[in-house]
Amino acid sequence: MKRSLFALLFAAVALCGAARAAEPVKVEGFSFVKTVGDISEYTLESNGLSVLLMPDHSSPTLTFMVTYRVGSRNEVTGTTGATHLLEHLMFKGSDAYNREKGTSVDQFLEKVGGIYNATTWLDRTNYYANIGSEHLEGYMAIEADRMRNLWLRDEDRQPEMTVVRNEFERGENSPFQALIKEIFQAAYVAHPYHHSTIGWRSDIENVPIEKLKEFYDTFYWPDNATVSIVGDFKPAEALALVKKYYGVFPRSPKPIPQIYTEEPQQTGPRHVTVKRAGQLGVVAVGYKVPPARHADFAAVQVLTAILTDGKNARLYKALTDKNLTVGTQTFLGFNHDPSMAIIFAPSPPAPVTKRSRRSSSTRSKN
Repeated sequence: MKRSLFALLFAAVALCGAARAAEPVKVEGFSFVKTVGDISEYTLESNGLSVLLMPDHSSPTLTFMVTYRVGSRNEVTGTTGATHLLEHLMFKGSDAYNREKGTSVDQFLEKVGGIYNATTWLDRTNYYANIGSEHLEGYMAIEADRMRNLWLRDEDRQPEMTVVRNEFERGENSPFQALIKEIFQAAYVAHPYHHSTIGWRSDIENVPIEKLKEFYDTFYWPDNATVSIVGDFKPAEALALVKKYYGVFPRSPKPIPQIYTEEPQQTGPRHVTVKRAGQLGVVAVGYKVPPARHADFAAVQVLTAILTDGKNARLYKALTDKNLTVGTQTFLGFNHDPSMAIIFAPSPPAPVTKRSRRSSSTRSKN
């Protein structure tokens, strides 16, 4: 449950009014959309793929990322966690690129010294790699291929399910993650933000491979994706490569399903309590906040920073400096739909009583 640093870079540049506008390039088959700061947006006309380009020649490296507009908000009962499990299966290969041939995505990136990963969140799934500029075409070929040609086999699902289940269990052992799950489940009764990205344990264990194939064939299409390239590259050459490898795929044969469920108005405060074994506790207060594109969202970001960011924050002075907490922190949902701002205050360990100290002292003398 985290945002990519790459996405934060985009947001920072987009908000920088002093940034120099890049000149758009003309490549056959692409429509220029707009430029914000140093980021230029294009659309591949044949299939609707969005492309974001941000050249930066300070280092002979680049980051390539593809983002699919599908996350846990697109799941329903029985398929919770499907987006995340599918993210894991995306690394299992295809007919053209697989471990048996020595051409899998991880083998390629290990060979060229690339750093790669993928993340799933409420609204999106993304796959990215940091590589030397000369390896852009090699990585793009593999990444584009698995958009539509992925193997989805039950013999891959079964062992990968145990990996995802281990992630689920680690989350259950974290006071913060356990509490934030309960808060979201209480805050949302209709909207699919109700369930966490990791999904319910029974869905993780039992979702049929056919359901995952259906999910893949519904959302993994060019017109539901955005390719982003940041770093040392020439825009015209990069767009030509995007056209070469992504232009072979058509648009989705059906309209991409859109979420229309809205959370009903909350009529009063809601309280949750999670009791589990452990030495430290945590108290949290959550508030509904606007979606990330709302005009007031920037003000919410500033407010949460004033409250919890650093030792000069208001809550740090009011709580931590008085030994009431061991710190303060905020989760702020940067989401498509109205989300949550949750302030966490971890409690300090219970103090040792005078009687306990005398007993310890006596034992040490013996």
